[in-house]
Amino acid sequence: MVTIKEIAKECGVSTATVSNILNGKKNVGEETRARVMAVVERTGYKLNYIAQGLRKQKTQTIGIIAEDIGQFTTPEMIEGVMEVCEENGYRTIVQNLRFYSRWNDIWFDNETMCNSVMEPAVREMASIRVDGIIYIAGHARNISRFPSEYNIPSVLAYAYSQDKKVPSVVIDDEDAARVVVKYLIDHGHRKIGVLAGEQDNLHAQLRILGYQKALYDAGILYDPELVIYAGWGKEFGYRESAKILEKGVTAVFCMSDQIAGGLYQYLFEHNMQAGKDISVVGFDNQVISDYFMPGLTTTKIDLIGIGRTAMNMLLDKLDGKETEQLVRVPCKMIKRQSVMVKR
Repeated sequence: MVTIKEIAKECGVSTATVSNILNGKKNVGEETRARVMAVVERTGYKLNYIAQGLRKQKTQTIGIIAEDIGQFTTPEMIEGVMEVCEENGYRTIVQNLRFYSRWNDIWFDNETMCNSVMEPAVREMASIRVDGIIYIAGHARNISRFPSEYNIPSVLAYAYSQDKKVPSVVIDDEDAARVVVKYLIDHGHRKIGVLAGEQDNLHAQLRILGYQKALYDAGILYDPELVIYAGWGKEFGYRESAKILEKGVTAVFCMSDQIAGGLYQYLFEHNMQAGKDISVVGFDNQVISDYFMPGLTTTKIDLIGIGRTAMNMLLDKLDGKETEQLVRVPCKMIKRQSVMVKR
C-alpha cells in the first residue's frame, strides 16, 4: 500500500505538505495541491483517519445532532455548520433524533422524553470520538441539561442553553418583530393586530416583546385585545382571521408565513386582498411567501448564518478560547406587495 512518504517523494514535496493538502489546509499553492492530488487519485491512497486521530488525540470530526431534519429550519443550519467544517478540514456525522416525527408536538416540555433520545445520541458521538457537537433544536426553547459527562465541547443552535458550559446561538426574534411592526407603523398603521403562535412558546413571547417595543417607540398604546394566540399553521390563521379583522385592525402581523397563508385564504374567500384592503406581514420567508398573491412581506431568518456562527463558536472552544454564552443572529425583512400605505 502506498504511503504518504512515497507520495511526497514522487511529488518532490515534504510529507507535511502532503498532510496539509489531504486535511484541507489552505496554506498550499494550487499547482502543488493539484500535483499531489493527481498522485493521490492515481495511487488510490486513503488517509487513515482513525490512526491520525489517535496520534493527534483528535479525529477532525464534528457531530451534528438535529432534533428533526424535517423541520424547515434545520437543513440550512446544517449547511452552515458543514460549510465551516469544510473550510477548516473537519468531517461531519449527522444524527436525526426525529422528535416531531416520533411524537408530533407532545415532547416540547417533556425533558424525560427528550433525554431518552438525546443522551444515547451524545453517547454514540462520544464512542466515535467526535471533537465537538453542534446540537440543532427544532424550535426556540430552554434546554436545561445537555449531557456533559462525556466532556465533549458543544454548542446549541436555535435553542437557549441553561448550562453555562454550553453556549447558544439563536435568532433575534424580538428585534426582528420590532423592525417589521415599525415598517407597518411607518406606513401609517396604528391599529395593528397579531396572529401569534402558542402563548407559552419562546418565539411568540419574544416577538410580542418586539411588537410592544415598536408600539412604544411610536407612542401607540399596547392593546392585548389585538393579540390572538392561534398556533403556527395555516389552519390556525384561517380559523382566527374573522376574529382579528372584526377588531378593526388595518394591518396584521402574522408570526409565521403559514399563519399568513390562512389569513390570505380567508381574505380571498371574502373578496378582500392583502396589500389592498388590509396590510399583512409574515415571518420565516418560507418559499411559499413569494408565491402568495400579492407577495408577502416577511422576515428572513439567517439559518445558514446561525449554523456558521455556532460552528465558529465551537472552533473557538476547541482552541481553548472564551466564547459568549448567548449570540443572537439578526434577521432581514423581505419587502413585497402585502403592505399598503394607510391613507
